[in-house]
Amino acid sequence: MKKFALIGAAGYIAPRHMKAIKDTGNDLVAALDKNDSVGIIDSYFPDADFFTEFERFDRHIDKLRRANGGQAVDYMSICSPNYLHDSHMRFALRAGADAICEKPLVLNPWNIDGLIDIEKDTGRKVNTILQLRVHPSIIALRDKVQAENRDTKHGVDLTYITSRGHWYLQSWKGDAKKSGGIATNIGVHFYDMLHFIFGKLQDNVVHYSDDTMAAGYLEYEKARVRWFLSVDYKYVPEDAKAQGQRTFRSITVDGEEIEFSGGFTDLHTRSYEEILAGRGFGLEENRVAIETVANIRNATPAGLTGDYHPFLKQ
Repeated sequence: MKKFALIGAAGYIAPRHMKAIKDTGNDLVAALDKNDSVGIIDSYFPDADFFTEFERFDRHIDKLRRANGGQAVDYMSICSPNYLHDSHMRFALRAGADAICEKPLVLNPWNIDGLIDIEKDTGRKVNTILQLRVHPSIIALRDKVQAENRDTKHGVDLTYITSRGHWYLQSWKGDAKKSGGIATNIGVHFYDMLHFIFGKLQDNVVHYSDDTMAAGYLEYEKARVRWFLSVDYKYVPEDAKAQGQRTFRSITVDGEEIEFSGGFTDLHTRSYEEILAGRGFGLEENRVAIETVANIRNATPAGLTGDYHPFLKQ
């Protein structure tokens, strides 16, 4: 049984990590969050120590290290706000633990280089949750694309709308300096998926970007991709609204819908199984996606020119 600590226990994604730790037969011994609304811990690890101040959590981890011959925990799972991921991974590695970090791994590509140096210094490893890489439908599509012998590129439309209320822009997620902006916050795992399936990124054009919506064009070795992301309910298609849906997720390849909406609930457990087996996705696997979102964040939108996503016509 491996011992885990968790940084960021009160957020939306933390319960999936708690479930994955439990499902893989391991134990959460300590958790940290500045917010104390963390009763969900009782459903998984009621005996876990909990801290609202990093300084006390740090001392507790240090005490465990000294009591256990130099290693406080085997893994430290990181579910904190995006801009804190880098420092929390550094803390985990220097505390003698491997890190398991939620997406996005970091906000800027150069942070990856710094973490590689700390991995070398500590002998520990950074793992990340790239859950779409373990989704059966995505793996099947990648295998199909890799086996093809064709001269033309696939035409892909990626559309993801996940409605958020007024709270969103008032939280750290609405602050681009903390979240990385809309493309980073809700899209980074999709960009990783596109690279995973279609190969090297060759072109990156942003057509439009604001606090709640972004759209653009990406070209890969094997695909031309029009993408559209938003947290604004008004962009949800009318037929989906009629069914009571507030989220719309679609990927079409050459006009054919790729069904991958199912199977999302257990992807964190599957990711943990791979990490525990020594097959986790590390720092370099994240580089292309992090470079992609950093370039999107810093780009000057081109407007409605070239091959843009049809939702932009709205």
